[in-house]
Amino acid sequence: PPPPAVERSSAGPGLWYEKAAAGDRRLGKVVTIAKSKKFRDHHGKVLLEGHRLIKDALEAGAVLQSLFFSTVGHLKELPEAQLKRANLVKVKFEDIKSWSDLVTPQGLIGIFSKPDHAKLSYPNTQLTSSLPLLLICDNIRDPGNLGTILRSAAGAGCEKVLLTKGCVDPWEPKVLRAGMGAHFRLPIVANLDWESVPSNLPAGIQVCVADNKDPGAQAETASVLRGAIGAGSAPGNLKPRVKSKPKAAPEHEDEEGAVGVCVPELAGQYYYENWTQTPVAVVIGGETHGLSPDALHLAASTGGKRLIIPVVPGVDSLNSAIAASIVLFEGKRQLLQRHKQEDKRQKFPVVG
Repeated sequence: PPPPAVERSSAGPGLWYEKAAAGDRRLGKVVTIAKSKKFRDHHGKVLLEGHRLIKDALEAGAVLQSLFFSTVGHLKELPEAQLKRANLVKVKFEDIKSWSDLVTPQGLIGIFSKPDHAKLSYPNTQLTSSLPLLLICDNIRDPGNLGTILRSAAGAGCEKVLLTKGCVDPWEPKVLRAGMGAHFRLPIVANLDWESVPSNLPAGIQVCVADNKDPGAQAETASVLRGAIGAGSAPGNLKPRVKSKPKAAPEHEDEEGAVGVCVPELAGQYYYENWTQTPVAVVIGGETHGLSPDALHLAASTGGKRLIIPVVPGVDSLNSAIAASIVLFEGKRQLLQRHKQEDKRQKFPVVG
């Protein structure tokens, strides 16, 4: 059947939009993009909802293909040049509401070409606050957690975030919502094999791990912390949590029948002791599967440490997003303090 006749209207000089006719199916197709990773990857499109996220994306240079909006007023606050190149469609607010994932929909849904971190331009304020601090996410499966982690990484001034293959897709709607625009503030490199992680890290970097999963190790950790840390020994729960080969995620969290997987011992220390011999990357593990042996090997090969956030015995380990925030902001504090001390030394050199 021929497409419904299009009614075009002007939203100010040079901005033309069409009004969706009743029964226009495009909005439904749009939602399919958002919900399915396969569809997102296959078509190279992502869905962004709400004024703040769409504005951040446009300012970073992400390419807008179509914008569905409920009132012309919504267009006023978005950069006009990018809107001119997009297909603008006015739809009823009820339609947006019925498709929206938001509790309070804003009447604005955009379809973008899937952004490439190498082609985006990040805000100046972010670039000038950037620290030699990177984050590697290992098996972060929960979308809300990943979004919150990305938001903290942007807030701490991380230089870059790497996501390994076991992580949830960063372009999933829940991750985008929780990220609050972090996707357009710092480079996020997704879907990496462990083999390709080193080539995405600066030379000479030290990789530390914040292992947030201590099954039954409360008493053990307490005794380690009482004295063994000084001796450089690690808490005893670095046994591989893997079934037969390093790539397989365990079906049961406690199966340790690993064949031929040797997991290195890492020196453990409190997260608030000095670990920022610059530059540094922190690996945060997910809550179900914890850190992979690959993460521990990478840390060991760079002389990295295991950063322990002490919790009161009997309390379950911290949520991974909280653990990431604690460690990243401590890293930021250490780096800024070192920077201050170096400045002082330059101003008042010690005369021998």
